Amino acid sequence: MPTVGGLDGCASGWVLVVIADRHRRAVVSSVTVVADLTPVLAMVDSGELDAVGIDMPVGLPDHDPRSCDLGARRMLGPRASSVFPAPMRSVLGSKTYEEACARSVAACGKAISRQGFGILSRIGSVDRVMTPARQDALFEVHPELSFAVMVGRPMIHRKRSREGGAERLAALRRELSGTDRHLLTRVPGARSDDVLDAAAVAWSARRRLAGTHVQLGGDLDARGIRMEIVA
Repeated sequence: MPTVGGLDGCASGWVLVVIADRHRRAVVSSVTVVADLTPVLAMVDSGELDAVGIDMPVGLPDHDPRSCDLGARRMLGPRASSVFPAPMRSVLGSKTYEEACARSVAACGKAISRQGFGILSRIGSVDRVMTPARQDALFEVHPELSFAVMVGRPMIHRKRSREGGAERLAALRRELSGTDRHLLTRVPGARSDDVLDAAAVAWSARRRLAGTHVQLGGDLDARGIRMEIVA
């Protein structure tokens, strides 16, 4: 049966939540932290994982905002600020925030946000391994959009609040078996909200395999990679 993963960035690298499909029921089978994408790509290439969603921009624009980011912000309403605009491709490799802003202004007329600069190296690490062929099994998912699709509305509370964590955990409990056993266990190097986000990303990856997912965007960047968000 299909086995999928969900990746979310954390202090020690990436949280990987793996979901197995057993008797038509999604079951959380493991939660681990990996330092980089190498072991995950090996699991995809070997067939150990059928698909992996990743909470990081995949496919980068040259001049204009990505339509998938704009669509996600519209769908999320009060949680729209959780969607950071993807940087222009020319911004990759910037050493300082000032350099990144200068490159961004030259490309699109707007500076990059502090939040966007904070994850620029991670975006670059994903971009370096991504190809159009690999995107069939490794694709972008935004966890807040996943949660919104999961419950039929945007989350009410911020994810790092006590209420927000409880709200997201309750949504996952309805969708995934083994949630309490795996998702409530302390994972060194990752916060609890990182784990919940990775689980939501894996939930959307399973939907992508089943063809029941929501897709925003889909236009190609200069390298032929789809700029899309799956939920």
